[in-house]
Formats: sequence, structure tokens, C-alpha cells
Amino acid sequence: MNAVSQLKESPGTAGAARQEIISAEHIGKTFGGSVVALEDINFTVQQGDFISLIGPSGCGKSTLLRLVAGLLPASGGKLNVMGSPMTKPRPEIGMMFQKPTLLAWKSVMDNVLLPKTLAGGATRKDREKAIELLHLVGLEGFEYSFPNQLSGGMQQRVALARLLNTGAEILLLDEPFGALDEFTRERLNVELLRIQREVKATILFVTHNIQEAVFLADKVFVMTPRPGRLEEIVDVPLARPREMEITKSDEFNRRVFEIRDVLGAAT
Repeated sequence: MNAVSQLKESPGTAGAARQEIISAEHIGKTFGGSVVALEDINFTVQQGDFISLIGPSGCGKSTLLRLVAGLLPASGGKLNVMGSPMTKPRPEIGMMFQKPTLLAWKSVMDNVLLPKTLAGGATRKDREKAIELLHLVGLEGFEYSFPNQLSGGMQQRVALARLLNTGAEILLLDEPFGALDEFTRERLNVELLRIQREVKATILFVTHNIQEAVFLADKVFVMTPRPGRLEEIVDVPLARPREMEITKSDEFNRRVFEIRDVLGAAT
């Protein structure tokens, strides 16, 4: 594994020492005793980092997220989150999937409040926070709409607001915009970076789209076909905040082709 260059400091952390929030040492995952999904994975993530994971289908990207989320146990190696071994789901870690999985019979507001409702009941303060989060994700005026009244992109915004309402400090996003059209995905990418700046979250983001990976990330983790290994960590030293105009820059496209070359060599 080769680190291409030194990591540029994430937004909001310049000049300050940042805590190592996730560390993986020689992580492996085998299913059924014979299917090796991940092999010898090593990396660290600092607080406030935005990490994109990219690689061919079946390389173990989603499996790695589930290990970090505590939804699956590792078969070998050490995985620490916030200094403690990762053995089960924890409230400081939240996960979002490609499908928004909203409850069709509940309003947007009630879907966002679901984590609080399941934890014992939503208070007035919880409802006020839910409204703030819906405004944060650009859904002001849709608080009492129902999922079938929303576009796919709007439904994903609801799912993101619900994830933020858990209070998680580490957000694991598994191709959350993969089913959306290109223009909607670009708008949500810009929104996601804005939201990260505001909530100061650490994000691991799985994608199959190289341009999306580069646009969002401080570092891109490039993975090999199964058994999934971390082939290379590519630094993305592009200035923040970022807008879509940056995708026309020479530096952006150099990183895109660099990752494409790594993926081509790995397969």
C-alpha cells in the first residue's frame, strides 16, 4: 500500500492536533470459513476526515463499513473506534444505505424523529431539533409531507436528516446517492460537504463513481477485487469548501486518472 502524499488538513481542523478516531490493523473477514472478503486491511482515520472507499463490485467495501459499524465481527486483526475495540453497534456511529428506507405511513418529521421515538419517545426539544435538521438538509416546508410525495433525492435528504438526528459522530454512507440521476447526485454531494462542515462529522463514504469519490474526499481508499485489500490511499489536496466547478480543474482530473490507473492495475 502506498500513500501518495501527505493528508491535507480537513476543514475546521487546520492548525489543531486531530484525534485518531478509527484504526484498523491487519483486518480480515471470511464468510463461511472459505470466502475471503477482506484481507490484511490497514488504515487510520482522523477526526473530521472525509474518506471515500472505491473499488470493483464485490471487493468488500460494504463489508468494511459493516465492520466499522459493529454489524459484523472481523475474522482477524484489530479494529478500534475512538480508542476502544469495535465489538458491537455504538451510538456514536450511524449508517445510511442506498435506499432511504422511510416508513411510508409516517410524515417526514416522524421519520426523522424515529431514532428518538424508538429510544423512548420524542420530546418538544427533539421536534425542534428535527425541524432544524430538515432545514439543514434543504427540506424546509416539507416537514409534514409523506415519502410518496417526495422525489428520490428528497427522500435521501430525509434519510440523512434521520441519520444526523441519532447524534452520531461517525457517519458511514453506503452508496447513498448511487440510485439517483447525475444532476441530483451532484447537488447532494455539495450539500453533504456543507453539512459535514456544520456538524463536523467524520465520514466514510462508499461509491463506484471515481469523480464523486475525489470531489468529496480528503483521502480515497482504493480497494482490489476479492479478497479485498487496500491497494492505495490517494490524498486529495483540493481546497475546501468545494463546488462543482472544481471538477474542471487540472488537479481534480489528475486525481481521477490516478485512481483510475490504480483500479486498472489492481484488476
